[in-house]
Amino acid sequence: MRDTAEDPRAEGAEAVAAARPARRGHAVVPALRSGGAALRRRFRAGELGSFPVVLVLATVWITFQSLNANFLSPRNLSNLSVDIVGTGMIAVGLVFVLLLGELDLSVGSVSGLAAAIFAVLNVTNGVPEWIALVAAVLAGTAAGAVQGYSCAKTRVPAFVLTLAGLLTWNGVMLAVLGTNGTVSLDENGLVAELTSYYFTDDAVAYGLAAVCAAAVFTVSYLDRRRRVGAGMPHRSLRHIGVRTGGLAVIAFGSAYLLNRFQGLPLALLIFLVVVAGLDIVLRHTRYGRQVYALGGGVEAARRASLNVTAIQTAVLAVSGTMAAVGGLFLASRITSVSQSSGSGLLLLNAIAAAVIGGTSLFGGRGTTWSAVLGMLVIQSISSGMAITDTPTAVQFVITGGVLFAAVVIDALARRSQEAHGRA
Repeated sequence: MRDTAEDPRAEGAEAVAAARPARRGHAVVPALRSGGAALRRRFRAGELGSFPVVLVLATVWITFQSLNANFLSPRNLSNLSVDIVGTGMIAVGLVFVLLLGELDLSVGSVSGLAAAIFAVLNVTNGVPEWIALVAAVLAGTAAGAVQGYSCAKTRVPAFVLTLAGLLTWNGVMLAVLGTNGTVSLDENGLVAELTSYYFTDDAVAYGLAAVCAAAVFTVSYLDRRRRVGAGMPHRSLRHIGVRTGGLAVIAFGSAYLLNRFQGLPLALLIFLVVVAGLDIVLRHTRYGRQVYALGGGVEAARRASLNVTAIQTAVLAVSGTMAAVGGLFLASRITSVSQSSGSGLLLLNAIAAAVIGGTSLFGGRGTTWSAVLGMLVIQSISSGMAITDTPTAVQFVITGGVLFAAVVIDALARRSQEAHGRA
């Protein structure tokens, strides 16, 4: 048989075929195949992204919706969007600590301490709300900074030192509250309205959805242009368009459902703004790159002349600040502060949210949005259990199972990355 590689007629036919415009249907199939192959390569390399947690969240929602048609009702979803904020704020701060491969066990106590300081200053001593609020947040910042500086200087693992902080700050909170024990907040006050105020105008929710979609497209496009200019791998415009379109559908669908109840909750708006802002800090600033670098190895960071002490201090300060903010939102939800504030399952839920959302326990991988996704999973399970009258024991088992699966996936993903030389 004649070799077509040497046949001029075959070469001419190939040239004609290459010059002929491809039909639309013929162009889509190869694109889908190449996209699927790229996805499989990422999975084999351990780069799972947010796919596992999104799959879990979808499964949870479908399951509870099939058990009770009110689960995805506008009222329940609105309540869910507010319920995730308090613990979610704390989880976002923990993401910074986990990126270093460390763990902050004091966040629950710090959140309770901040709420107690606010309540005593404002309610008991008559200090204006905004001054008491600032003082409470700064107290959380100071507590975190002290712990971070101590960890950096003594080189004691953060989980050991913050375990001492858990006991210390809880004791300080009890001392601040004194014999009274419980302080009720003004139900019409600034802090109470953090979780009770809703934007009833439909345009606010739809406007936020449009801003989110536009921001994602702009950031992705500018990142693509920067990478193209530097000759680096980059996403295609089609990929950016599909990603933005998918987010727009979710954002506008959520806005529609929220508007069917009471509108956009102020708590959710603040939460999304804080998460987006801290995500920019982590992924688009020098400080953020230093945090990821330190998570890759402390000694390597020291040899690279990074100020490890300053970075660790700042990271624990961020964790303490977010714990204080979360504590204020939790106090706002029940309009009171008591000796049990910051205790119970708060710490475990915050850690679980960050890990379930995709933040690696080994450090160096994760984003602030990981905490949002993880918190959605945990609170969805809790809400679904409540709406279906399922025993609390089952809720603990399911949440624990999801957390175990997240840890296993994290370990397997890291092992796969090491095998491919990417860890």
